[in-house]
Amino acid sequence: MSQSSGAKSAGTAPKFKKAVMLGMVQHTGPLVERFEILRDCGFDGVEIDSPSDIRTEELLAAKKATGIGVEGTVDSVHWSKPLSDPDEKVRAAGLAGLERAIKDCSAWGGTSVLLVPAVVNERVGYDEAWERSTIEIKKALPVAEAAGVKIAIENVWNSFLLSPLEAARYVDQFDSPWIGWHFDVGNVITYGWPEQWIRILGSRILKLHIKEYSRKKRDELGRWKGFEVELGEGDCGWPAVVKALREIGYDGWACAEVGGGPKERLLDVSQRMDRILA
Repeated sequence: MSQSSGAKSAGTAPKFKKAVMLGMVQHTGPLVERFEILRDCGFDGVEIDSPSDIRTEELLAAKKATGIGVEGTVDSVHWSKPLSDPDEKVRAAGLAGLERAIKDCSAWGGTSVLLVPAVVNERVGYDEAWERSTIEIKKALPVAEAAGVKIAIENVWNSFLLSPLEAARYVDQFDSPWIGWHFDVGNVITYGWPEQWIRILGSRILKLHIKEYSRKKRDELGRWKGFEVELGEGDCGWPAVVKALREIGYDGWACAEVGGGPKERLLDVSQRMDRILA
C-alpha cells in the first residue's frame, strides 16, 4: 500500500497534543494524582506500558476526573520477547504481549501500540529479523483491526530498519491501514536527519516521540551520553522538524520520552515542548 506524504492538509501548522510516558511522573500517590499533575503541567495525555499492573477501572476513573487521555500503549515485552527471536516459544510470548497491549489500548481509549518489531544481533540475522517479525505482525493485524488500534513501529537502536526508505518499505509490505510508524525524533540523530525521515515516511507517521540528542556529547563521552541534553539544546533541529511535519500535514500526538521527575520537572518539560514545537 502506497502511503504518500501530505495525506492530510499539507502546509497547515501542526496542532500537537502533548503527552508523556507515565513512568516519567515521579509521584507515589494514586493514578488520579499523577494525572492531575500532568493536567496542571499542560499535558493532554499519557502513554502507558502494557502488559502492566495498571487496573483498567482506576485508569478510566482517573481519565474521567482529569480529562487526561491515553495516547496509546507501549508493548512492554518487545525487547525481552522479540518477534524476531529464533525460539518459536519466545516469539509466541512476544505475540501474546503485543495482543495484550492492543486490547489494553482499546480498553483505555488509546489509538496505537508502540512496537519494536525485531532485534538484530549475533544470533539473529537482518533477513531473519525481517521475515520472522513480518510473520508475527501479520498474525496481530486482525486483532488490531478488531480493537480499532493501530500498530506503530518505532525507530530504535535495534540494528534494524536503519533508513527511512527501508522503514517505509517495511510498513508498506503489510498493505494494511492498521500499521504505521511511531517516529522518534532523537533516536535518528546519531545516523541521520529527522526531517528527511519525516518527509519520506509521510502519512505513515502515526505518533511522535520527542527527545533530544547531542552529537558533541556522543563524540566526546560516548554514544548513549548523547541523550543527556535538555530539549532544545541538542542537534534535533526542531525548526526543520516542525517544517517537515507541516509539509506532511501531521496533526497528532507528541509524546515526551525524557528524564522525568516531580511536578516542577514535568512543567519544565511541557514548556520546553511548547518552545521547540512552536
